[in-house]
Amino acid sequence: MNFERDEFLSRELHEECGVFAIYNNTDAASLSYFGLHALQHRGQEAAGIAASDCGKEINCYKGKGLLAEVFNNDIIKGLPGKNAIGHVRYSKADANQLENVQPIMVRSHTNSFAVAHNGQIVNAPELKNELEVSGSIFQGVSDSELLAHLIQVEKGDFTTKIMKACEKFEGAFAFVILTEDAVYAIRDKNGLRPLALARLSDGGYCVSSETCAFDIVGATYIRDIRPGEIVRIDEEGLHAFQYTSEIQYKMCAMEYIYFARPDSNIDGINVHTARRLSGRALARVEDKEADIVIGVPDSSISAAIGFSEESGLPYEIGLIKNRYVGRTFIQPTQKQRERGVRMKLSAVKSIVKGKRVFMIDDSIVRGTTSKRIVQLLKEAGATEVHVRIASAPLTNPCFYGVDTSTYDELISARLNHDELCKFIGADSLHFMKVESMGEAFGTKNLCTSCFDGKYCTSLFSYGEILESEKKR
Repeated sequence: MNFERDEFLSRELHEECGVFAIYNNTDAASLSYFGLHALQHRGQEAAGIAASDCGKEINCYKGKGLLAEVFNNDIIKGLPGKNAIGHVRYSKADANQLENVQPIMVRSHTNSFAVAHNGQIVNAPELKNELEVSGSIFQGVSDSELLAHLIQVEKGDFTTKIMKACEKFEGAFAFVILTEDAVYAIRDKNGLRPLALARLSDGGYCVSSETCAFDIVGATYIRDIRPGEIVRIDEEGLHAFQYTSEIQYKMCAMEYIYFARPDSNIDGINVHTARRLSGRALARVEDKEADIVIGVPDSSISAAIGFSEESGLPYEIGLIKNRYVGRTFIQPTQKQRERGVRMKLSAVKSIVKGKRVFMIDDSIVRGTTSKRIVQLLKEAGATEVHVRIASAPLTNPCFYGVDTSTYDELISARLNHDELCKFIGADSLHFMKVESMGEAFGTKNLCTSCFDGKYCTSLFSYGEILESEKKR
């Protein structure tokens, strides 16, 4: 995230990233590469890996681009050691300088360590200002750097320093930290961002933003890191510490709806199953008739399958995705997003021509993508396109790491239902209700602030800007 307040009103504020860690494996950097590859959907703008062997120097390599563009075999070989952490990143277009690419390295006379982070700390500007007044100098704008500075100024052993630092944070975070002899995994007290622990087949350990990365490295899931918990992994095994007792489970609903891979399990819930059940819930309140059900690739496919199951209508592949184009939802500019939609999807004319179509999508953010997809289907000969969204309308900005923007850029905050339906060119439009999402996912432990404005933390000075934007 960016600490500067005037950038709140720019097009992109939030980021969604992936973190990964390995402890006690001779191929730690290589396994980290494969683990990050499984998390590539969480960040496609930059990547980095830091590696260490007990008592030896930490080496770090990072760069802009996809994982395969940043790393090759020679670079991986240049990161020796049995322990490693890694990061894949999304960011604002103006916050993608190399100094913000993670892991963030700290080298001091007391110790060396590397930090990587997923989420957004809402009181980061306040904490940064305090540290700068005390003499700290920041190179970039990432929350990982903020944690690094706080660790340096706190008193006590390294674990105590982390605990004291995390006590000061409000918001969403999943941190992994690499020292010369240990790996740490830390999750925010609200459980907003996912983080899970696994055991490697040779006795080492693995930490990941999503469980889908465990299979590729041959790790067996143990459990999720708990809200407000720090897990230290060292030569003596696992050590768990609670840095606060004021915890709650408020997993970001958008992890289930959009961000996570369908083969991941988050807080005990399979993502594919959650999406499929949301599709079934959508179909149960349906009052329109159609011939086929199609999903917008990829995150909407599971919901479309559920809709098809419940409605009894055939599920068809009506849209084809170009696998070499990144997600349009998180492209840096509107022009790039619109061009990305044209490159990204094609309608299958032989499937949709002459058909009434239920088009299932996971969400509508700015509306331009939905508008273009409806247009594609009608150009391909669909006689009716009924858009069904497997989530509630996005009406509020997020301050916890999901890439939704200001009120002005959230189309459901600006247009009512009928206006939005007309804007995207659909024959009908239907969203889920907020409470229906939790029922479908099988949990009430969700953060739904981007849908209902019920934020689970104080927003600090962001709240003041939010109120002023409401009055505009």
